[in-house]
Amino acid sequence: MFKAILFDLDGTLINTNNLILQSFRYTLREFSIEGVKDMEIINTFGQPLLEAMELFSEDKAKDLVKTYLEYNRIKHDELTKKIEGVEEGLVLLKEKGIKLAVVTSKRRQVALRGLKLFNLDKYMDIVVCPEDTKRHKPEAEPVLKACEILKILPEDALMVGDSHNDILCGKNAGAKTCLVKYTALCMNELMTYSPDYIIDSLVEINLIIDKEKKNIC
Repeated sequence: MFKAILFDLDGTLINTNNLILQSFRYTLREFSIEGVKDMEIINTFGQPLLEAMELFSEDKAKDLVKTYLEYNRIKHDELTKKIEGVEEGLVLLKEKGIKLAVVTSKRRQVALRGLKLFNLDKYMDIVVCPEDTKRHKPEAEPVLKACEILKILPEDALMVGDSHNDILCGKNAGAKTCLVKYTALCMNELMTYSPDYIIDSLVEINLIIDKEKKNIC
């Protein structure tokens, strides 16, 4: 049975899809970078921001990040939305005594702001951010770091996310993986990464745990 559930943040626990898109659009306009389609931006979801910006301009990537972060800071609370079923699912998991963690590519200060916006921070035992690891998603290190802090084995963890970066991060670490169907990315493409579970709502994770428990018994 799973001892810990590890969650991606953006697009999994909170809906920042529009915030991210608007922040990218504003930044690219400011630097006169044209012709970038929304799906090109969406496909970067889950990557560290600097890596994403390097795809659009290697030379100006650091300046792009600076502009993005400033706009994102101003618009954060206005454009970030709640995802139905998230808090209900977390409550049920805490009642089961499952350890909960966030494993995100978002910097700690902004990640905590997003969690606190909907009072989700109180459910989390730990939050692993890019500051905590040398290598980031889709590499294994973020999940391995979370498991190390929680004092569990990777095979006893379930990594839940909305992107291929989350699925690969979990698989590379030896954890089970779970994809949320409300992702902004193409489901058909995400399915090629073979997540172990697929859910419509975080509430369904409790059903997965109950089923696993019965199989053990």
